[in-house]
Amino acid sequence: MESRNPAFRRAPIGQQARSSTPGAQQLQNMYNAPSYVPPKVARPMTLDDVVVRGFLCLVALVTTAALAWVLVPVELAMPVLIMAIIAELGIWAFITFGQKANAPLVLTFAAVYGVVVGIISHAYNDLYHGVVLQAVVGTALAFAAMLAVHSLRIFRVTPKVAKFVMAAGFALVGLMLINLVVQVFGPDSGIGIRDPGNPLAYIFSVAAILLGCFFLLLDFAAVEEGVRAGAPEKFAWYLAFGLTLSLVWIYLELLRLLSYFSGRD
Repeated sequence: MESRNPAFRRAPIGQQARSSTPGAQQLQNMYNAPSYVPPKVARPMTLDDVVVRGFLCLVALVTTAALAWVLVPVELAMPVLIMAIIAELGIWAFITFGQKANAPLVLTFAAVYGVVVGIISHAYNDLYHGVVLQAVVGTALAFAAMLAVHSLRIFRVTPKVAKFVMAAGFALVGLMLINLVVQVFGPDSGIGIRDPGNPLAYIFSVAAILLGCFFLLLDFAAVEEGVRAGAPEKFAWYLAFGLTLSLVWIYLELLRLLSYFSGRD
């Protein structure tokens, strides 16, 4: 009698019986096959993961900054700076818009950013001796202050605050680009936001530093939320990337603001 099971109706009964019995070679292959290995489950991220990865980013940045300070001659400083900025922006865009934060990318970004920071810092220190150390100390104090604000719940980061900080960041970057374009095609002072003789420059630098501090608060909140939500371990690299950006932002703006109050050597 013909079976109603469609699996059995595809071939005659005799052929089914013959095909269901494995041969000697098939048995040997089955014996040699590796045992079942369950798929690896991503370990959830911890606070230590973010701390370690953030520290590695800072080590990479400081190392290349020191090398650029010492090894890049004055006559090559501008070409090297331009190439480093282009490379930095490319890696930043790939990580930000491609959501591809991992160890090689983030550490490479930190290293390239270090070249930019080293060349700029050397130039400022030649003009305003001691201003680099002051900016480093100021950045460390800003980091500690924002960490205390976050830990003590003095300021709560809400979705509205996050949107406002992001909008303000885009606005400040837009003003910087406009100022750069005006400087290229118009007066050297641009629109005044980077002219030490214009009070607007002081206001702009203070606003930029405060914005960087708010970005640090967003970073701390993201770290806390990621740990609480059990985000995968690899997400720690993205958070370390954000912390590096915020710290360097604050440092560079402090460097510029302090230079307004320093006499040239």
